[in-house]
Amino acid sequence: MAESEKPLLIKRYASRRLYNTETSDYVTLEDIAGFIRDGREVKIIDLKSGDDLTRQYLLQIVAENESKGQSVLPISVLTDLVRSYTTHATSAVPQFLAASFEMFRDSQSKWLENVNSMNPMAKSLEAMQAQQEAFMKAMTGAADEAEGKKSASQGKEDLESIKQQLTDLQSKLSKLEK
Repeated sequence: MAESEKPLLIKRYASRRLYNTETSDYVTLEDIAGFIRDGREVKIIDLKSGDDLTRQYLLQIVAENESKGQSVLPISVLTDLVRSYTTHATSAVPQFLAASFEMFRDSQSKWLENVNSMNPMAKSLEAMQAQQEAFMKAMTGAADEAEGKKSASQGKEDLESIKQQLTDLQSKLSKLEK
């Protein structure tokens, strides 16, 4: 396991203070939640007994967030979780929840990839850049024409090309707004 893949080890002292072994300082539950949001795995152990307390502290973080109005879990889900502790479904619930969250993460990643690949702003920027280049060519063509280097018909063609590109760009932008 690579160094970055190792869980961040947090030790809980008898005083219940939590100690980050990487940075050698004390941390709060909010700090631990931040590590997790940043994609870091954590492992919290009791220094004296060596017991793994990770589950207990993660549940505490969830409970605190839920009580602050940052509700993610509907009452019906919480009720079903409580019920699952008293039924034979207890063994199936963890696998079901893990699989559900894995599918959610995968679909979220794919959705972000699709959004980034179909970024309408990137296409609009390309169209605007092409329009700007055509405009510069037309302006240069107009200057050249004044100097006798270009014919009047070429300048009109360039201007018509710019008008057409501008019309196409406006059409694309109005479609994106809908």
